[in-house]
Amino acid sequence: MEMIKDACENWGFFELVNHGIPHEVMDTVEKLTKGHYKKCMEQRFKELVASKGLEGVQAEVTDMDWESTFFLRHLPVSNISEVPDLDDQYREVMKDFAKRLENLAEELLDLLCENLGLEKGYLKNVFYGSKGPNFGTKVSNYPPCPKPDLIKGLRAHTDAGGIILLFQDDKVSGLQLLKDGQWIDVPPMRHSIVVNLGDQLEVITNGKYKSVMHRVIAQKDGTRMSLASFYNPGSDAVIYPAPALVEKEAAESKQVYPKFVFDDYMKLYAGLKFQAKEPRFEAMKSIESDVKMDPIATA
Repeated sequence: MEMIKDACENWGFFELVNHGIPHEVMDTVEKLTKGHYKKCMEQRFKELVASKGLEGVQAEVTDMDWESTFFLRHLPVSNISEVPDLDDQYREVMKDFAKRLENLAEELLDLLCENLGLEKGYLKNVFYGSKGPNFGTKVSNYPPCPKPDLIKGLRAHTDAGGIILLFQDDKVSGLQLLKDGQWIDVPPMRHSIVVNLGDQLEVITNGKYKSVMHRVIAQKDGTRMSLASFYNPGSDAVIYPAPALVEKEAAESKQVYPKFVFDDYMKLYAGLKFQAKEPRFEAMKSIESDVKMDPIATA
């Protein structure tokens, strides 16, 4: 618990090894994800690169990422049966993997509650909204890049949502986090789940925990697999600093972070993802006076 506390307060990231997800499940997910990329996505990515003339790029590219990606939504309603090109085995395996990750995310949120002195279930309840949390997986592959110094695999950003569980390639590295002004590698570790905190947990903890800038460096050799599963608040969930964490005296003047509806934050984030988070929080403060505590009224 002390290590998780230190990770949340000072790093925004940690790696879990005894997370309870069987290694055989992870191996099957990896095998099928890599097979799907080779069969259905690799050629499309090469055609995209060719169409944009990126093979011989001479200057830094700042408006796109060197990644091939698709998104699976699990909650509140799954779209796995509708995503094209997935074979039946892959759909079933990903449904099972998502359920295991959902349970792990909720277990971790309760551990964070315990560390923060919040009642068990507090974070899950805040995330719930009227229809339950939003939960989905971004499936990404980062192919070999001829100019990794000029094109990022994924540009630097903080994650907008709640708690993120990442199953990353254990052979091809690339993920880095920003710590004290330095970019630090998040080393690939077989069968681990990398956990990081999103902007919403920074708001709810009133800054005690921080979301951290991270990026993916493209590599010249090898394709890096990344499955990032985002356990986020429901669209109409009202997000605000937990009263128990805001100092009792003069609470209003001490409350640093705004109150807002999660969907409003996501609309703002969509256009500002690759910029600093602080102006996003400031922008939400300007509309927080309109937010009622009843999420139904703000939906």
